Amino acid sequence: MVWERTLGRARIIGIHGLANKPPRDEKSAWWQAAICEGLARNRGMRVPKGGLPFTFVYWADLRYPQPLSGDRNREPYSPDLGLGPFPSPAGQPEKAEPTLTDRIYRGLSYLEEAAGLTPVDDLILEYRLDDLWGYYADAGFRAAARERLRAVLAEAANDDVLIAAHSMGGLIAYDVLRAAEADGTPLPRCALVTLGSPLALAELKLKLADEHGALLVPAALTAWTNLMDRQDIATVGDDLAEIYAPNAAGVPVRDVPVVNAYRRPDGTENRHKSYGYLRTPEFSKVVAGFLNDRP
Repeated sequence: MVWERTLGRARIIGIHGLANKPPRDEKSAWWQAAICEGLARNRGMRVPKGGLPFTFVYWADLRYPQPLSGDRNREPYSPDLGLGPFPSPAGQPEKAEPTLTDRIYRGLSYLEEAAGLTPVDDLILEYRLDDLWGYYADAGFRAAARERLRAVLAEAANDDVLIAAHSMGGLIAYDVLRAAEADGTPLPRCALVTLGSPLALAELKLKLADEHGALLVPAALTAWTNLMDRQDIATVGDDLAEIYAPNAAGVPVRDVPVVNAYRRPDGTENRHKSYGYLRTPEFSKVVAGFLNDRP
């Protein structure tokens, strides 16, 4: 099976999440390998000869002077040795339900928002999601990271665009899309997939509302799919559809639980890892639809 869209008009834009990363070209190649592995395993799709129509937005060098390399990278991409589709919560309601951590955080977050104080989020951001803390503490870094994505979107003005945004990349994407909407910057019409998004954190919601006003689906989006593993700490809080109202065209957030099956070389799991999200059947379905998959 191959996709049928004229690939010259299609572009997948990937933007990575928090923490230091391997060199840009290596990280980009690993993202594409994970996407293609998922398409092959989950959808039986063959990669076109020219490869994916893929552009990678890399911003780790704005925070870290040297990329990860060799033994310093404890979480490389490597193909999974299994056969058939990757695991999915489909048909397993217990894997789609909010966890106890989710339920506890939701109660605390309501109190945080009502008080305008976010001590729980401060701990999560500073000790678990440090780059998110830095994003708001360092205006220069924040502006430079946004510019990396803004420039790629400007180059894609005549393309059909799918943005795949992992973790903090989803925050950057949201900020860029809403800022362009406010200042009238032309944007291609885009579909967005957020992977392991922290956009339900109380502190981020307060900061986003301060900058952009009402929390809405950006106007440029034709679809927003939010993929979250319920065991991923970055996704705690309310589902995004309960927070971000549909845009003027009626486009809502669609929250989709997934199973992130990534394992480190030592066999331990990381339910937040980008490669695991990129190989899920749910992400493959979105990509296949974007590239005009036909059964």
